[in-house]
Amino acid sequence: MIICPEKSCHIRFQHRSDGERFLQAFKDRLAKFGLSLNEEKTRLIEFGRFADSNRRGRGAGKPEVFEFLGFTHLCSKRRSDGGYKLLRQTNAKRQRSKLRQIKEVLMRTRHRHPYKVGAWLQRVVQGYYNYFAIPDNLKTLSAFRREVCRAWMRALRRRSQKGEGMSWEKAKRLIKRFIPSARVHHPYPSERFGV
Repeated sequence: MIICPEKSCHIRFQHRSDGERFLQAFKDRLAKFGLSLNEEKTRLIEFGRFADSNRRGRGAGKPEVFEFLGFTHLCSKRRSDGGYKLLRQTNAKRQRSKLRQIKEVLMRTRHRHPYKVGAWLQRVVQGYYNYFAIPDNLKTLSAFRREVCRAWMRALRRRSQKGEGMSWEKAKRLIKRFIPSARVHHPYPSERFGV
């Protein structure tokens, strides 16, 4: 697999020799126009169905991972038969960044009515799920939901200077009403495309 600059292009080949030939031809083509690839962002990696067994045979360790479109892609195995499976999980940096943004907004808006903040939070969390709710990513989504709930609770408890924070019962009702539970929205490609 070749990963090109700006994380905007991934090109896959079955054989390493095809990938190397393409990469050289691509560099030559760009050179004709006075352009070049960024060597730090362009690399040839071994990834896919046979990557794990090939690397283990050479003693090279686990296959490399790569990040694309907000997901970290890993080589994995199915539980049912031990066959190859592409595992996609939310990019940890992206998730931390989103949580940081939510926490900042919650602290700024903590004195607004909880229902207004809850309605906003519901839209944000649902939008996040609409993109990242793919198979095998449920654990990461549940962790995201848990952190959002904690941040909202922390913001609600900081509303009072007398130490009279919101009770757990009231907070649980708000969370149940506004924060959607994590569930998979996008089926596997074989189900989605009827293959």
